[in-house]
Amino acid sequence: MLVRFANSVLVAPILAATLLVAGANAQDFVRGDCRAFVTPSEGLNYDTPLHARWYRRFWTGTCDHLPFCFAGSPNWNDIVGKLMIKGGVKEQPALLPKACRLGQLIGLEWSRDKKIRHITTSDLRTFNRMLEASGDPLRGVEEVEARARAMTTQR
Repeated sequence: MLVRFANSVLVAPILAATLLVAGANAQDFVRGDCRAFVTPSEGLNYDTPLHARWYRRFWTGTCDHLPFCFAGSPNWNDIVGKLMIKGGVKEQPALLPKACRLGQLIGLEWSRDKKIRHITTSDLRTFNRMLEASGDPLRGVEEVEARARAMTTQR
């Protein structure tokens, strides 16, 4: 298969290899152990390019020149790490996928434009307090997920 681009002919395998490398780096901001449980970033529907950048901020804490952004913690990669420690070895197989998917649910909504999002920064603080206060991290994740789903289904 050949692809014509700007009067040049590119061989499909070269194009495929280029896309594969780009795809591999497209979600480097999500913890490695979470990547198997969340939709890759290139498969998500972002409202705007800023939505995608704020979503990255949610996971990493890095602002990358975002307007009115404060870098640092907490960020979801750090929160998942704390949950894994708190949950211990026995709970990790059940906890990790739920925590990662919860990050995607919350992060995609929080990173939307303020005028249309249903999860705010104040909600993130509440969710974090709920997770920290829970004696059982798996139950805490499930409680936060129930609240976040209720907030995002109100649209």
